[in-house]
Amino acid sequence: MENTNTLTHSRTFTKNQKWVIASTSSGFALENMDVLFLSFAMSSMIGQLHLSGGAAGLIGSITNLGMLFGGIMFGLIGDRFGRVKTFTYTIFIFAFATAMMAFANNITLIYILRFLAGIGAGGEYGVGISMIAESFHKNQIGKMTSVAAIGGQIGAILAAVTAAIVIPHLGWHALFLVGIVPVVLTYFVRRHLSETQEFVEAKKVEAEKKESTTSAVFKYMFSSPKLAYQSFALMIMTTVQIAGYFGLMNWLPIIVQKQLGLNVSGSSLWMISTIIGMSLGMITFGSILDYFGPRRAFGIFLIASAAMVFTITLAHNTISLLIIGAIVGFFSNGMFGGYGAVISRLYPTEIRSTANNVIVNIGRAVGGFSSVIIGILMDNYSLTVVMGFLSILYVISFITMITLPGLKKLSLKQA
Repeated sequence: MENTNTLTHSRTFTKNQKWVIASTSSGFALENMDVLFLSFAMSSMIGQLHLSGGAAGLIGSITNLGMLFGGIMFGLIGDRFGRVKTFTYTIFIFAFATAMMAFANNITLIYILRFLAGIGAGGEYGVGISMIAESFHKNQIGKMTSVAAIGGQIGAILAAVTAAIVIPHLGWHALFLVGIVPVVLTYFVRRHLSETQEFVEAKKVEAEKKESTTSAVFKYMFSSPKLAYQSFALMIMTTVQIAGYFGLMNWLPIIVQKQLGLNVSGSSLWMISTIIGMSLGMITFGSILDYFGPRRAFGIFLIASAAMVFTITLAHNTISLLIIGAIVGFFSNGMFGGYGAVISRLYPTEIRSTANNVIVNIGRAVGGFSSVIIGILMDNYSLTVVMGFLSILYVISFITMITLPGLKKLSLKQA
């Protein structure tokens, strides 16, 4: 039975609900700021350290492998010991590892620090999404996870603005030193948040069954061919989502600089336009998901993404680039908040944090290799070929999505 205090379907949010959405949005914002510092520092790092396209792309991929490791580890910790403390631990880890990049002068140390940053960032996602799912009505989850995801885009804007100010004057090392800022958030999270009643009750039931969180997670996610297919299919969809996002966000600043001869400040303006489009897309997607169900929401955005990525090749001046960036961002990343909402409704409370982290961070680990692939494609082929690669991925995700019976059931319940 849903707790009436935490899951009230109302226009007025409780104090706890406000703190949950504020904390998760802020956490995702600061995490994304730290992660995307790499995008704006990449061209400087390539020049100073004499990196090839493949070696540079591998930095992002190693970050995503760290996210997978951290996602599984902290997902289990969050499901077993509680969301709030675990959330603060993940913030501290990615903030510390990012700040240490200020002292990195060789590619090996950079790989190590980005792996550690990934551990913290990957652990934060599922724990934060679970806090939202357990604090809001099921018909609000899509919009609330999208609001939290918009926090991530605010972090991207912060990264763009900070990079434009810091890199030209102090260099890329100083940019990463700013990454220590998220540690401040841990104080407010610990002071104002407590575990939800839904989580407390689920732990009581688990204790009575005497079943460990670890065994419960994998027993449920792969207990039948139907559930195993559901889990793997969601991993494919999140892989495509992350491949598109990191492929675009890690490399497009460099593409923009080459295509229009923009400097770091100019490409930051383009990034801000794209991020605004992403944020509007998230709000729109969350509303469609809550009112019409996930199949219609994902269907519209996946097909549109497959078509719209090609419009980047049509940009020949700054104004057209800003408009196209916003449109591509609207569709390509508007879906991001929806995955947490869907996973949280398809998997039970006692494994929710781990299920979110396992599915999304496997997507990050595999999809993150798009940075390497796009780096290689950029070295050898045209921009049209790069966009064609991303378009095919979105079509694959669409075909996978329409085969998922779990999404069909959620859509029927929504109708």
